[in-house]
Amino acid sequence: MDIKEQALQKHYDWKGKIEVVSRAPIESREDLALAYTPGVAQPCLEIERDESLSYTLTRRGNLVAVITDGTAVLGLGDIGPAAAMPVMEGKCALFKAFADVDAFPLCIDSKDPDTIVNTVKLLSKSFGGVNLEDISAPRCFEIERRLKEECEIPVFHDDQHGTAVVACAALLNACRVTGRGMGSLRIVLNGAGAAGISVGRLLLRMGFGELVMCDVGGIIHEGADWLTPPQAEMARITNPRGLRGSLADALKGADVMIGVSRPNLVTGEMVASMAKDPIVFAMANPTPEIMPDAAKAAGAAVVGTGRSDFPNQINNVLVFPGIFKGALAVRAREITEEMKVAAAKAIASMVPDGELSADRILPDALDKRVADRVAEAVADEARASGVARI
Repeated sequence: MDIKEQALQKHYDWKGKIEVVSRAPIESREDLALAYTPGVAQPCLEIERDESLSYTLTRRGNLVAVITDGTAVLGLGDIGPAAAMPVMEGKCALFKAFADVDAFPLCIDSKDPDTIVNTVKLLSKSFGGVNLEDISAPRCFEIERRLKEECEIPVFHDDQHGTAVVACAALLNACRVTGRGMGSLRIVLNGAGAAGISVGRLLLRMGFGELVMCDVGGIIHEGADWLTPPQAEMARITNPRGLRGSLADALKGADVMIGVSRPNLVTGEMVASMAKDPIVFAMANPTPEIMPDAAKAAGAAVVGTGRSDFPNQINNVLVFPGIFKGALAVRAREITEEMKVAAAKAIASMVPDGELSADRILPDALDKRVADRVAEAVADEARASGVARI
């Protein structure tokens, strides 16, 4: 069987990848009286007097809601909430495996931002954080913005910010490999949807250098009549030289190409036109913008993809478990841009100088030490920036 057949058979066998396990023994009448009635009334009354006790008298302090509407699931597109459930269960399994964070999938049967926002807001008292997943652009921007404004717990759209954090971590170490300095890079980012825009914003915040973004219409520039509102906002803060034209035009002389777009959009000739020893992150899944061997043959010094069967897998699993673990540990009100920067630097730091190479710019996706390092950095930053509540 190939991997798809094996995975399908496993899902039939598992009948779901997560389950609820009781932390309270229910073996006697005394157990029943303590965990449920009449004893349970006392913690209820304590929480009524002080709602913050819901974090310590219930599981809320370690519980994340994984929310989707099923409109942008992996590379499958709009497959609906029920079909999205295996992915959401998988996400919850990763939360538990890598950070010991309990997560629960909630697949909402609506594409209306008002309905989604209201649903999550009404459920938010049960959770310590919200992970938005596989919600299509541009609706995802509005949904996340409004939830951050209306909820008292951190809201994090992993497709946007998890991708941004891990891409920036990879670029920090790719710069170490190629001898490039922060602030001096010419970066081309292909794909200006949810992930691309978030990657672009974090690249600028961290000060990597000059950024040019491209999408289906070519180079994003001010005045283009095909831009969405989020793309128009990016046009105002990128492309300082006012370039026009295609992706191929943008890549000439560039130090870095980051792709969060579609398969086979980058040719060897485009890579050869870049600066000497360029960095190529072709992150489209499952087929990258250019295959690693083709990019290297054209002169790329460091190549990363989203796939596990090539070196330098640029994978969000290095990000979201630790970010939420750190945010939950200090009961953060939100996940700030500074916390994302701290997470990126923490991930990069997991590859020591002696292990750093062109084929090793990130820690292994299965390295469970990463979440703890990220959590510590995120918690420290939350305290320093005043968004921590404990």
